[in-house]
Amino acid sequence: MSSENIYYPHVSVDCVVFGFDGENLKVLLIERSISENNASYNDKKLPGSLILENEDLDDAASRILTELTGLKNIYLSQYRSFGNPDRVKNPRDILWLEKTLQLKIGRIVTVAYVALIKIDRKIQFNSPIAKSNWSDIKELKKINLAFDHKDVILEGLQYIRHRVSFEPHLFFELLPRKFTMSQLRILHDVINQTKSDVRNFQKKVAQWPWVVALDELEKDVPHRAARLYKFDRKKT
Repeated sequence: MSSENIYYPHVSVDCVVFGFDGENLKVLLIERSISENNASYNDKKLPGSLILENEDLDDAASRILTELTGLKNIYLSQYRSFGNPDRVKNPRDILWLEKTLQLKIGRIVTVAYVALIKIDRKIQFNSPIAKSNWSDIKELKKINLAFDHKDVILEGLQYIRHRVSFEPHLFFELLPRKFTMSQLRILHDVINQTKSDVRNFQKKVAQWPWVVALDELEKDVPHRAARLYKFDRKKT
């Protein structure tokens, strides 16, 4: 082996955290600020970090989400790795990592996870140099993202689209505890990029025993109040 071949065994975990606000699918991003040559540079990135030396990948993903959001007990699924040698297109990304972690960084392979949370859960993000916010998936093309995180997000969306096709109960990780049929249909269509017929969709959901109608209606809405439903996990 040539003495010039230096390997940097850096492995990171990045989490694509999806939320649903009733109308649009959102992704949780970290807005970071980089100081460079007496100027500031801002962009966004996925919640992520290098793994610890003796840390399991799943444990790393859970730790990172808890540290960055304060959230626990959320749906989390590993879906693929990203290891293209050219995935770091902007040298600022490496400089930022080196400054933040006080490490010499070479090539980085990241293991990607999808997380699904109810968007009304309070996120406890504490950082003096960055802040977290929800961004609309439809606005992704306009967002300046670090590394190859745009590809990571799109792959994560494709993964969830595939999973809900045979695990439709995953929709309810994103919906509030009590939801309307309209909210469920909109979420279904947003993820699958379709436009469902209202009656046909209701017939489809009627075959899902885990969707239970409640004797309750929406409150404080400017339109005719719709019936509320809940997800019964025991019936899946």
